[in-house]
Amino acid sequence: MSRTEYYGDPDAPAPNSLVPACNMLVVNDAGQLLLQRRRDTGQWALPGGAQDFGETPSECAVRECKEETGITAEITELLGIYSDPAHIVQYSDGETRQEFEITLIGRPVSGEPTINDEASEVAWFDFSELGTLDIHPSMTRQIDAYLSGVRSHVD
Repeated sequence: MSRTEYYGDPDAPAPNSLVPACNMLVVNDAGQLLLQRRRDTGQWALPGGAQDFGETPSECAVRECKEETGITAEITELLGIYSDPAHIVQYSDGETRQEFEITLIGRPVSGEPTINDEASEVAWFDFSELGTLDIHPSMTRQIDAYLSGVRSHVD
């Protein structure tokens, strides 16, 4: 299923869905950030996705990180809750979501970066390299919050 992301676009379609999602911002001992290149947009992003029935946000973030990157991570703290009405994601099936993401900070405990159905590339990056990557503004906002020391951000 393809998707189109709108951010601060006055011509964005109106949302018809709000789905809780959880991201994991994982930093290794070398101070590098784990990112995946999304197959549906081609952009680099934090691993994350929709929360399933019967799981907590923490379980969702750990599961999504493992599924999308091959890395099992341990949660260390909460970065924030992001639900910007200006960030709209429209899917090819007609669903149009307003962003709602709980982003947790973690550290890797096992695994190796591995591509999959959702990620065409998975890699560790020095923070100084991020400016050369195509990263959606909503992800950049969360990474910038981490770098600035902001924690428990709530929109």
